[in-house]
Amino acid sequence: MKTFYFDNAATTKMRDEVIDKMTQAMKANYGNASSSHSFGRASKTLIEKSRKTIASYLNASPSEIVFTSGGTEADNLVLLSAVRDLKVEHIITSKIEHHAVLHTVEQLEKEYNVTVSYVNITSNGSVDYAHLETLLHTSKKTLVSLMHINNEIGNVLDLKKVSDLCQANQALFHSDTVQSIGHYKLDLQAVKIDFLAAAAHKFHGPKGIGFVFIRKNSGLRSLIFGGEQERGIRAGTECVHNIVGQEVALKMAYDNLEKETAYIKSLKQYFITELKRKFPLVKFNGYSGDLEKSTYTLVNVCLPVAPEKAAMLLFQLDLKGIACSKGSACQSGSAKGSHVLSEILSDDDMAKPSIRFSFSIYNTKEEIDYVIDVLSEFVTH
Repeated sequence: MKTFYFDNAATTKMRDEVIDKMTQAMKANYGNASSSHSFGRASKTLIEKSRKTIASYLNASPSEIVFTSGGTEADNLVLLSAVRDLKVEHIITSKIEHHAVLHTVEQLEKEYNVTVSYVNITSNGSVDYAHLETLLHTSKKTLVSLMHINNEIGNVLDLKKVSDLCQANQALFHSDTVQSIGHYKLDLQAVKIDFLAAAAHKFHGPKGIGFVFIRKNSGLRSLIFGGEQERGIRAGTECVHNIVGQEVALKMAYDNLEKETAYIKSLKQYFITELKRKFPLVKFNGYSGDLEKSTYTLVNVCLPVAPEKAAMLLFQLDLKGIACSKGSACQSGSAKGSHVLSEILSDDDMAKPSIRFSFSIYNTKEEIDYVIDVLSEFVTH
């Protein structure tokens, strides 16, 4: 049976070039980067080259890039150290953030008695900027944590607007940019974000590696104690081949950004057009049906499906070889529905199946035609 992968927001297929470079590094660069001999120095050189490459694409300093195991660790590092070491007393976030942020904030509220404020979200799933500005009017040391692109509905946050609001009110700004790094250009000299998180497996790199951007002289400290790796901010022997894989993946993503963005955007537009043509009652959650207000990489659709068919829809699609998602992959094992959709959908729409389809350079229009044909078996016309 053929398979059709439309769950690229959960993770992406690694590029062949990434695998080749990683294999080469595993074979030739097995020295511990903390060792002073030639094997160690060779590994250290690769790590620092990767750091420099990543920093160059973000217009950051190499010293501001710290390698982590992924986006979750990066988010945890920023949030916990901001409270523990920077003495942040007030965190402003939203109820539609990734659980790597939400659960961490909940824990900080319990352990450190931090004040947590949730910015209002519009019916379309966007941040209410006027309410954010109101919440920033406080004497408490504040950190704002808002994701750049929502991983479920694809809404895009205005990073510049939020960073300007934070600067005007002497607040720190952290953004989970896991869904945007490698897909959007970001100039960290123009947009004054203090901290951001990224993960390589979202842009055709390996799993288990990511990075956190920490603006110079922030005062953030390590969560993991041990050696002095990563300038003392992240102890543990570096995974050289993963770091190299991440560098290659990011370089290829940005070097081919214009061409690949145009291609993926055309797939999303085609999918939206075909869904509307075949199923007039279909709804797009958040702004995911609007190419101007959402990321070009995903669509989240509320499908008019009869109740007796709705419960098993995702399972039936899987049997037909179609991989997609009802929410973020991180909560797929949970019996709970999407916390994002529950904030913005009516009870009637929550009772219908909502599915996220996410695209990459490896998808085709022919695959989309197949998905539409399969959906026709379930969706009310």
